[in-house]
Amino acid sequence: MAIPNEKERYTYADYLTWDEGARLELIDGKIFNMSPAPSRRHQQVLGELFTAFSVFLRDKKCNAFFAPFDVRLFTENKQADEIDHVVQPDLSIVCDQEKLDDKGCNGAPDMIIEVLSPSSVKMDRWIKFRLYEKAGVKEYWLVDPMNNSIEIHLLNNGIFEFHGVFTKEDTISVHIFPDLKLDLHQILHTQT
Repeated sequence: MAIPNEKERYTYADYLTWDEGARLELIDGKIFNMSPAPSRRHQQVLGELFTAFSVFLRDKKCNAFFAPFDVRLFTENKQADEIDHVVQPDLSIVCDQEKLDDKGCNGAPDMIIEVLSPSSVKMDRWIKFRLYEKAGVKEYWLVDPMNNSIEIHLLNNGIFEFHGVFTKEDTISVHIFPDLKLDLHQILHTQT
């Protein structure tokens, strides 16, 4: 079914009736169109990150998922027609297996990574930043493939604290997985 445009507020129940090919998110009951198909650079960086996390998480209780992967937020004791937050982060790390179902993640992932594009900067840096903070995501990364940098925010007492900006010269530890060290030259290298 096509996406209707007659309601002021939508829910996950509405979301489930929409065209599966549509790239949409639902935040506070409002529809947000995701940016057009990601650039090649976006996909390269996301692929490197997904590979690094997937290899590290093999045989561990956590899982890495890349978009499209529905993450329903603020779902406690709610039915589909009461849930009004559904996002598709570029990369979600989920350690609580109880949150996973056939439809995606029901609750906040432990970590979310968004790869910035010119059309997503405001959404990722402001709207989703506040949403993920309120939802209790423990670690939030904003990856800027154009400037070859990763900005890290860590949740402390319900507030995201800026942890730093890291570039291709850096090797960083993932806060929720201190044993995972990422060589950012490997993640952010450019291919011609």
